[in-house]
Amino acid sequence: MNAPDRSLAKAKSPRVDHVLIAEMVEAGARVLDVGCGDGELLQLLAERRGVDGRGVELQRDKVNQAVARGLSVIQGDADRDLDNYPDQAFDYAILSLTIQATRQPKTVLENLLRIGRRAIVSFPNFGHWRVRTGLLIGGRMPVTDNLPDLWYLTPNAHLCTIRDFADLCERVDATVERAVAFNDHDRRLPIKWSLSMQNLFGEKAVFLLHGPKRSKI
Repeated sequence: MNAPDRSLAKAKSPRVDHVLIAEMVEAGARVLDVGCGDGELLQLLAERRGVDGRGVELQRDKVNQAVARGLSVIQGDADRDLDNYPDQAFDYAILSLTIQATRQPKTVLENLLRIGRRAIVSFPNFGHWRVRTGLLIGGRMPVTDNLPDLWYLTPNAHLCTIRDFADLCERVDATVERAVAFNDHDRRLPIKWSLSMQNLFGEKAVFLLHGPKRSKI
């Protein structure tokens, strides 16, 4: 009998931030995944949480891939099309590793908080120590696993740190229900770590939020 292809098994493993997002989402919830890519997260949420999921994706080829998975995904732009969604239309509005690529992150976040009873946002942390070291020593924009593109090729228009995003949450009057950072080995950082420590050692972060008008349960 042939040995199992471990590289294939590894390739099929879901991203660690997707696994965390699935933990945050209630079973059977209505979910809008903005910037959903090929639908990997939506499929995971459907399989593990039985959600009623919808997706919005800018790139047509990725929309086609998501639809081929049997998912309900349409082509759309987070900066322009979220205004068309009514208030509280979904239980969760999710933006996974996408907010840094939007032209108006504050407006996009406000729309997520308006559309969903809760919002989940993940993003790469530009305050990670490797990024800081690369800028300090090399004097160049860093290239990492989470920031893989050269500065003139990157789709990222508004890179931020964990502290920056926490400040933005305060500006839009969003309540942070949970925030988790992952180190460069995809391990969750200790929950008791301060924001400064997470900002230094977290390579990416996931925030679970709700807006100021959300009714208490």
